[in-house]
This record gives sequence, structure tokens and C-alpha cells, in this order.
Amino acid sequence: MFAVIIAGGKGTRLAERTGGFPKPLVPVNGKPLLAYQLELLARHGFKKVALLCGYGAGAIREFCGDGSHWGLEIACYDEPRPLGTAGAVIFALPHLPEEFFVLYGDTMLDVDLLRMQEAHAASGAAATLFLHPNDHPQDSDLVETDERGRILQFHPYPHAGDACLPNQVNAALYILKASALDGVTLTEKPLDFGKHVFPEMLAAGIALQGYRSPEYIKDAGTPERLDKVSADVASGLVARSGLQQPRGTIFLDRDGTINEEASYIRTPGELRLLPGVAEALRILRGAGFRIAVITNQPVVARGECTIDDLTRIHHRMEMELGHGGAFVDAIYACPHHPHKGYPGEVPELKIDCDCRKPEIGMVKAAALALNSDLENSWFIGDSTVDVQTARNAGIRSILLETGFGGKDGRHEVTADLYFPDLLTAAKYLANRP
Repeated sequence: MFAVIIAGGKGTRLAERTGGFPKPLVPVNGKPLLAYQLELLARHGFKKVALLCGYGAGAIREFCGDGSHWGLEIACYDEPRPLGTAGAVIFALPHLPEEFFVLYGDTMLDVDLLRMQEAHAASGAAATLFLHPNDHPQDSDLVETDERGRILQFHPYPHAGDACLPNQVNAALYILKASALDGVTLTEKPLDFGKHVFPEMLAAGIALQGYRSPEYIKDAGTPERLDKVSADVASGLVARSGLQQPRGTIFLDRDGTINEEASYIRTPGELRLLPGVAEALRILRGAGFRIAVITNQPVVARGECTIDDLTRIHHRMEMELGHGGAFVDAIYACPHHPHKGYPGEVPELKIDCDCRKPEIGMVKAAALALNSDLENSWFIGDSTVDVQTARNAGIRSILLETGFGGKDGRHEVTADLYFPDLLTAAKYLANRP
């Protein structure tokens, strides 16, 4: 595999830390940021790297040499003037293969690049963009995708206060086909992927794929962000966030667990988060858990809301959680319902399926996507259906007193643990020996 690292930034905002060196060489806990990226590429079997240099090109060349220190072949190409992220790549296209990864030189990341490559190959898209949820979607540039992950629209910040948008942030890690850039030409002004090239490609009907992952990726372009990245490296958070290693996952019911039980939610405006939920998710994430929502939504099969409505409801949930500094890694919803006879029902969704809880299709899909360690995972919900789902999946269960509080009477089961609400459960799990 081939990687391009855009390393032309001067790092004006980091001047007090760089000592005149280019931004990719800023030290993170005593080691240049660029070294972390080269180590990541070498770990994933990359052989060739193109460094697109601008300010401080000589220092970057001296640091990298020929790349043999990392088992890589490194070539440096100097942009004649500041060309922007996309402009630098277009300028270097004659030296690049048909397909390559693009990394930004001011970014700390620990991503399973092979997993991303497999997803890209399966999608058949001209470009795949790494998307991740964060704890402040309300002031981030967001990307909307369909159920297959195809990118539908870019939503730059700022957003309207009542916006129902997905918590999917363009994180500046891409896989590109060179041929998809054939129609893009350099301009007098710097050309940016996120602001210019990707929206233009989308408008031209070129297929762009979103790859959503909770793995660690954060730019270190300001002193405050650099300090945060350094702390995350030192604490082990960066390494823990990678999908290469299995980790315990919290599988969460939605209605009655995250939001108020409302006898089916049909519009985004009907969703109300329960008190303490955002804090609970922050605690669980701080304890090292991945988090997936697993919810039955028969309201779709009954014809009372559409898949698009359900998507907007989940977007609202993500935005509301974001206002509390929290996020979930993935959301899985079953739209099916086996019982017929409802006015306006959707016949093709009135089926027995393997995803509707207490079946475990959604749990299996989430566990695969998040590389879950099921022995150290928990299912948390408010109904006996949730407890039975946990039992069927072979994971431990927590039953909450919110929502149905276990009084739905659907299954004769006993949970492993009982708590009054999600926040109390999260505090217990975070402090278990």
C-alpha cells in the first residue's frame, strides 16, 4: 500500500512549540509527530510513502532520510507555493499510484488502516473518507451518509440550533483513486479537500464513501490540541482506541434507557434524553468501553414513521448527546415487526428477522464492527427483552428502573445487576475492580 502525508504546514499557531521547525516535526512526548505516523504505516505493511513538503522541507528530509529506519521507501516532493491539502496532492499526482492513502502531517492517529482499506475496496467508491463521532458535533464539520455509507452531503459548521445532523466528522484521513482527481485543476488560491474538492466531486456524481470508526484521530495544530494529544498518548488512550485489539462494549437499549419511554417516537422533536445520560456515556468511555445503541423500532414497520424519519431521530439524539459532551460509537436499529394488521403498515417489513431483540443480529453486527470483547461487555436496558437479548448473546446484563423498569412481562429472566438509572450503572462499571 502507498501513503501520502501532507507535510507542508508551517505551524504558525504552534510557533511557540515548534522552534522554527515544520509542523509535522513538533514533538509529542519527546518524539516528532511525523514519527508516530511513519510507525503506524510501517506496522500496517506500507512500503512507500510520499511526503508533500512546503515550509521546512529540508528539516523533514533530514529527519526521514530514505525511510529505511522504518522499513519504508520515502520520497519528498516540494510544492512550489502553498497549494492547500488537495492542491499539494494534485501537484504530486504524476508520482503517485492509482490508489493511495492521504494523511495530514499535523494529525495524531491510531487507526486500523487495513480494515479501512477492506471497506474501501468493498464499496467501489472513488474515495473513502474516515468519519468519526466526537463530543462536540454542534461546532464540527459533519458528513451525512446513507444506510450503505455513501456520502450524501457535507454540512460545514455553523449549524442551526435545531439541526438534526449525524455525529460524523470528516477527520482528514482518506483513500483516493488518482483517476477521480483527473478533472480537478490547480488554482491561484489553495485548494482544500473538505471545502472544495470533495463537495465538487459529490456534485459531479462521483461516489464518495464514509467509513465511520471510533478510533483515535485528532489534529495537533494548536498548543491546546497538542497538549491534549500528548496527554492522550501518555495515558494510553490513543493505543486503547484502536480497533486492532478487542475491547469491552456497552450495548445500550434506546427508549427508556437513553431517552424517555414515550410509547414509540415518531419525530425528532419527541425525543427527550433522560437525566444524567450524557454524563453516564462520558464515564463509560473514560473507563475504556466502546458504546453501541441496539434498538427495536417497529414503528417503521407499522408505517408510523419512515426510515428517513428514524434516521433524523437518531441524528437528533446524537446532537443532544453532543451538547452534553458525549457520543456513541454506533447505532443499530431493527425496523421489522412480525405482527400484521396495523393501518398503513409496510408489508416488506412485517417479517420475522434475526435482528429484532431478543434475537442477536444487531449485537453480532456491532460486535464485529467494534471488535468487541464480549466477555467484558454488558447489555444495559429497561426491559426483560434486553435481559433476554444479553442472555442470548452470552453477555452480562444490567436492568434499569427507568422506562419499563423490567415490568414489560415479556420474558421470565433475571438480570445480572439492577440499578436505578444509567448514570448509577456507569459509575459502578467504571469503578469495578
